[in-house]
Amino acid sequence: MADQPEYWYCIKHNRVEGRDGCPNKDRLGPYPSEAEAARAIETAHEKSEAWDRDSEWNDEELED
Repeated sequence: MADQPEYWYCIKHNRVEGRDGCPNKDRLGPYPSEAEAARAIETAHEKSEAWDRDSEWNDEELED
């Protein structure tokens, strides 16, 4: 996979970066395309909402 281009979304600078960007602690990814990296925040929100609806992962349904 090293020969495949990879892209990250930098949450510090709100932009797509290549391999030599900010530290990974400030990035989401890698993504296989620049377009997918550009949607990183939207994708994270979509996944979070799906997990919130998933009864296996929904902590609100747990009893004390």
